[in-house]
Amino acid sequence: MRHVIALDVGGTGMKAALVGTDGTLLHKARRATGRERGPDAVVETILTFAADLRAYGEEHFGESAVAAGVAVPGIIDVENGILVYASNLGWSDVPLRDLLGKRLGGVPVALGHDVRTGGLAEGRIGAGQGADRFLFVPLGTGIAGAIGIDGSIEAGAHGYAGEIGHLVVRPDGPECGCGQRGCMETLASASAVTRAWAAASSNPEADAADCAKAVEAGDPAAIRVWLDAVDALAAGLVTALTLLDPRMLIIGGGLAEAGETLFTPLRAAVEERVTFQKLPRIVPAALGDTAGCLGAGLLAWDLLSTEVSA
Repeated sequence: MRHVIALDVGGTGMKAALVGTDGTLLHKARRATGRERGPDAVVETILTFAADLRAYGEEHFGESAVAAGVAVPGIIDVENGILVYASNLGWSDVPLRDLLGKRLGGVPVALGHDVRTGGLAEGRIGAGQGADRFLFVPLGTGIAGAIGIDGSIEAGAHGYAGEIGHLVVRPDGPECGCGQRGCMETLASASAVTRAWAAASSNPEADAADCAKAVEAGDPAAIRVWLDAVDALAAGLVTALTLLDPRMLIIGGGLAEAGETLFTPLRAAVEERVTFQKLPRIVPAALGDTAGCLGAGLLAWDLLSTEVSA
């Protein structure tokens, strides 16, 4: 059975699958990234995982994978298949495409940014199906975005498009790792809500999920923390929709798991801010934590289609 290898590499774990021609997940697997062992060991873990998936395909489906797709965090040179920089994994100028291609017997390998790859999946087979223009924004440890246009994701001239988390929404706000102050990521990410609620509740173990539960229970302090994050998020999203005019805003990541506890006040806050802009539909992501893996499979199939047409 014809299939491709799909890998989604995260800071703590890797999700993988063998994906059939119709997008079916023929086999799924997970492994720890093991970043505490250093960047070289992480690369070797990826290569070994991919090789094991290839062997599984040969044993169970009668043939090797015809291509591979990999979603990774950080700054990526997609054209040359190089991981330019990833702070949470310690990578710098890693030629992952070539390394994987050699380990997998020379099959073509597609490399993609994790959020843009997840956005590709949400746009084609997830919440964004049928939307010609959308913005996918996962709210996790940080915040990034994927700009969807007619079934593809816009990477920008230098591969940096969609970094919505670094829109400055409060110039006097907290310092961000990027060097600016008041970035949306410092105020509206899951980690930002976790920090704010841990301080407000005087419980260092409290996190964003706990804050959401306290909001649902009517806790005034939690509501203040939550609405402050929603306000910052809405400010950044309105800036983005002013520039991009998307038909749909797809919100994913850990904070989106709060459901209408997030979406009801967020829709209201965005609507309150728009003036001349067209209000897009604001919907939850549909694919959860499988989006990156599914998107990596799509990248692999797209690569094969490009090579055939060329």
